[in-house]
Amino acid sequence: MSMQNLLKAFRNQAPSLTLNQKIAKQVCESLSSSSSSSSSSSSFKKSYPLNPDIIQTVLADSNVPIWNCLRFFKVLQNNPSFSSHKPDLRAHLTLISRLLKTRDFVAARNFIHSLSLDQNLKCPVSDMGSILEQCGGSTGVVAKYYDLLMRVYADSSRFGDAFQVFDEMSERGIMVEEKTCMVCLMGLKRCGRFDELIGFFEKMVRNGVKVTVYSVSLLVDCLCKKGDVKKAMDLVRGAGGYGIEMNAYAYNSLIEFHMKKQEFKKVDEVLKLMEELNITRNAATYTLLIDGYEKMGMMEKVEKVYEDLCERGVEPDLYLYTELISWCCKKDDLKQACRLFDEMTGKNVAPSAHTYGALINGLCKSGRLDAAEMLLNEMQSKGLELNHVIFNTFIDGYCKGGQIDEAMRLKSIMEKKGFVPDAYVYNSIASGLHKLNQDEDAKKFLHTMVENGLKLNTVNYTTLVDIYCKEGNFDEAKRIIRDMEKKGEGPNVVTYNSLIDGYCKSGRLKEARALTIEMEGMGLIPDVYTYTSLIHGECVHGKLDCALKMFNDLSSRGLFPTVVTYTAMISGLCKQGRSNEAFKLYDQMIEAGFTPDSKVYVSLVGSLHSDET
Repeated sequence: MSMQNLLKAFRNQAPSLTLNQKIAKQVCESLSSSSSSSSSSSSFKKSYPLNPDIIQTVLADSNVPIWNCLRFFKVLQNNPSFSSHKPDLRAHLTLISRLLKTRDFVAARNFIHSLSLDQNLKCPVSDMGSILEQCGGSTGVVAKYYDLLMRVYADSSRFGDAFQVFDEMSERGIMVEEKTCMVCLMGLKRCGRFDELIGFFEKMVRNGVKVTVYSVSLLVDCLCKKGDVKKAMDLVRGAGGYGIEMNAYAYNSLIEFHMKKQEFKKVDEVLKLMEELNITRNAATYTLLIDGYEKMGMMEKVEKVYEDLCERGVEPDLYLYTELISWCCKKDDLKQACRLFDEMTGKNVAPSAHTYGALINGLCKSGRLDAAEMLLNEMQSKGLELNHVIFNTFIDGYCKGGQIDEAMRLKSIMEKKGFVPDAYVYNSIASGLHKLNQDEDAKKFLHTMVENGLKLNTVNYTTLVDIYCKEGNFDEAKRIIRDMEKKGEGPNVVTYNSLIDGYCKSGRLKEARALTIEMEGMGLIPDVYTYTSLIHGECVHGKLDCALKMFNDLSSRGLFPTVVTYTAMISGLCKQGRSNEAFKLYDQMIEAGFTPDSKVYVSLVGSLHSDET
């Protein structure tokens, strides 16, 4: 209905105005004198011939307490006997106006939301303000009404309607607050409608909305997610020129973008810009840096970031503490991980399930299952629920510790709690059985996984390959690899390493070398474990010069010997009576920070006796 037709309808009701006023006065007196528990629907129906004009007059009367008006409104709205007296648009807007005047914004917002959903009361946004003014709304009330209406539309993802409200407010000269626009911006971001978000932000600026770091940071994050990082960088560079005092949040979006792209020089550029503009790094900045570098295995960079964090005195939050604990566990520094955990609880930063999970994972991987179980009990006592990752971690820990029965018991508990064991759980238990030489049980267990509707992945197939290789059944191992390729689960370096190691231990060095060439042809790069197996095989079968050449070529391939590589080479040299070379290699091993085991000492001592004879 247009504004002109509405006003005409109001004028057509004028002849009965005196009678309407008389009835409205009686209703108002009844409402004013009624208690909170009275105002029954039957008394209104019998006593008063209500119509929309009378209802609007009653609701507008400031002498009637607002809560009595609300009850009166709800009786008319909800009672079937008043179906002919349902509150119309004027009644809604009059009541909303009263609520806004009393600053009851929650109730007003609820009525606005209800009104926005009623198609029978639909009215153009441009007419709403005029009708509200006719119903007694002041300029301030109209402004607040539009403000709440825009929020209601944005929360309901009705962004087109929200934009219309914004335009109407701008045309009326009503100042639109950034926090109202933020509801719209956040809604657009939540729905992934980035182009509309950018367009709306530009409209905000054009219409004189005073933007701050909050909306700018949200826009920068949106631009980064769109991949328009240049525009995002230009925005943060130019923000200061518009008097916007920036903080770390916008820069964090840039850091996150470049970290995901592994553009580490760009990360350094963002950090340098922050320094130039005196933007203080916050806990979230360090969380992004540590997480990004850690995922890429750049532990030296993580160490430097941690040192910088400590020097600047940044107070970690829950997420940063969790990231630091995870990092410490991955570098086997459980002492530091536990210290950080104690520090955060001492500062009343409550650990989350993820925090407990990170520390439990570290303890399980180091074989400290008793400590992990104590932490698990503490976690449950604080009302934190076990998640899939924690179940997986414990099952893997029990399997690596040879406690298969405990692992199976936990798998049963996991299933009772509604968690479905995944490929990781099945592989952990199968690997644990294989480690205990229960290979038939391991194979059956993986077949059970398939029967339960799960597909074998590369890790599961690799476990089977390793089992068959240890049994000397290389034909079956190769059949598994062919089966992997058919099912789209291509073998990886670890798969080939299992087969190469099996061939080497069986003296089939020619086939082992051929497999190395084959894996390179598939784009897989042999690692130090590949060459360790080959070196060990060459040494065992007396081809020491081939082994030495392979050992010396490791550095040119960007690889470094492990303790097993050194042990194999020293043992081989000692068996050939080349003790001088063996002792030189022993010195290198010590310099590299490795601790030799008894096998190395036995070999070295044995070589000395050989020299004497």
